[in-house]
Amino acid sequence: MTRKHTSSKELIIWLWRGYLRHYMGLLGLAVVFMLIEGGTVGALSYMMQPMFDLVFVAGNSDALFWVSLAFLIIFSLRGVASVCQKVILSKISQTSAAHMRKDMLDRLIRQDPAFHQVHPPGFLIQRVQSDVMAINQVWQALITGAGRDMAQMVAVLGVAISVDWRWTAIMLIGLPLLLLPISALQRYVRKKAATARDLGASLATRLDEIFHGIVPIKLNSLEQYQARRFSTHMDQFVRSEVRASFGTASITGMIDIMAGLGVMGVVLYGGQEIITGEKTVGQFMSFFTAIGLAFDPMRRLASISGTWQSAAAAMERIKELLDAPIKLLPPVKPVAAPKGLPEVRLDHVTLNYGDTTILKDLSLIAEPGKTTALVGASGAGKSTIFNLLTRLVDPQSGLVTIGGTPVGDLAFEDLRGLFSVVSQEALLFDETLRENILLGRTDVSEERLKEVLDAAHVSDFLPKLANGLETLVGPRGSALSGGQRQRVVIARALLRDTPVLLLDEATSALDAQSEKVVQQALDRLSGGRTTLVIAHRLSTIRNADKIVVMERGEVMDQGTHAELLERGGIYADLYRLQFQDGKTLVEREDLNMAQPLAAQQSADQSGLFRRVWRRVFR
Repeated sequence: MTRKHTSSKELIIWLWRGYLRHYMGLLGLAVVFMLIEGGTVGALSYMMQPMFDLVFVAGNSDALFWVSLAFLIIFSLRGVASVCQKVILSKISQTSAAHMRKDMLDRLIRQDPAFHQVHPPGFLIQRVQSDVMAINQVWQALITGAGRDMAQMVAVLGVAISVDWRWTAIMLIGLPLLLLPISALQRYVRKKAATARDLGASLATRLDEIFHGIVPIKLNSLEQYQARRFSTHMDQFVRSEVRASFGTASITGMIDIMAGLGVMGVVLYGGQEIITGEKTVGQFMSFFTAIGLAFDPMRRLASISGTWQSAAAAMERIKELLDAPIKLLPPVKPVAAPKGLPEVRLDHVTLNYGDTTILKDLSLIAEPGKTTALVGASGAGKSTIFNLLTRLVDPQSGLVTIGGTPVGDLAFEDLRGLFSVVSQEALLFDETLRENILLGRTDVSEERLKEVLDAAHVSDFLPKLANGLETLVGPRGSALSGGQRQRVVIARALLRDTPVLLLDEATSALDAQSEKVVQQALDRLSGGRTTLVIAHRLSTIRNADKIVVMERGEVMDQGTHAELLERGGIYADLYRLQFQDGKTLVEREDLNMAQPLAAQQSADQSGLFRRVWRRVFR
């Protein structure tokens, strides 16, 4: 995604309009309490003059009680106002942050698979979690700075000016000199913060890859290699964060230096006035209390500028994701979904990913109520056909129809409600087995659920689970075996009871025993449905009503198993190669890893292997 720099003003307006203006009433109430809290600080510094001049210097014991009572009232008001404004700000910040996260998920979940290929899960998690958290922290600082700190500064500077405006001018005369350095530091902080955010997203992606690939990492002894890669990324992240912190800290550091020069000037000038009797000790203490209390909010306000630059970098990325166009849009006026068993048709469909042609003028028909199998090498475009049918992607040209209705004319929910999909990757959620099968449905009776469990052979392993249907299956179904996960997915599909079934290598990752059980469940599932099957194991699709042979995005041949064998060609060669002497010689997906046939094999077998290799993998 091309990054466009957004000004701070634009970001603040976007933040206000999108997330903060809904809480205008609460914000106003919080500001009132901030003003009270800030005003009490001014009152505190003001009370230093009567305390010193009337009580300590003049020795007026009658004033002692009233001065001490005034301090009690001031601190009580400050405490109550502080609690109220913090609670209100916490509600605003947490609620608005939750609103932003919901908006981001709503936007990201509607993006097409191509978007998610470019933006890996770790990157998106970093945006939704860490970046929103960074913005959330700044909201409170900004609002507090605009309310309490500004009120406190105005109050205490008012007290300081009332004591002596010349002392105040001497104290603050160096601050204008900081404008240019602070502006330069703000740009530096924003740049380094943006780098740190990018590196943080990279770290999240790296962790996601490591934890999801822990088994291959261990099998290939890559623990140290992955640890070193992560350490390198982490070192870069730390350097960027430290540099950003240096910029933020430098702003407050320069203010402290200027404050020191101001204090030095006031002590030299004001001290002389006290010595000569022009000013009292009480005035001096009131002034220095006010100035001392002014520099704390001043430093916080200065640090906000650095903190804001870090948040602005995060906000830019969030805004980019929220503004990213959604390429697959539902129809403006959707039509009703077809009834009954629909025919699935692709007419002269061409699809490109960038400069790569995936499907080239492809046409095929899957007859209603029958099973159509798709056979071909990896990259032939078989899975892409499934993506076209379910509108996970749109073609550049051609027409895809279900029951005579173009898929682009159907609402997403209606279109995808026509399909049940069982793939080799059986994705389960970290919930109970029951929840993974029902997927939020509340209209399923226990009798219907039992029928589905029996038909999908889930009942076979259910008694072995400690809590039956209430057993937590773990992240991605890690508590279940591959065959068990597949049966759960088949149970989902049976429960959906859709007219079209898509099977994508549903048994390829299973052992022979699990495959047999799962295949029985699939046979029951496909009965009376329009079924499309992707398979590399030709034994699983011999009984298909039609087999479509694909190569490089084109249909090369089609027919029944017997017709294709009789005609010869790619399918016949593949079949003979997989079933030499009545047994599987080599699985289709492992052709690219197969070693050359032994020299003692017959010349016919060697020629067959070379012919298939040239046709499929050229």
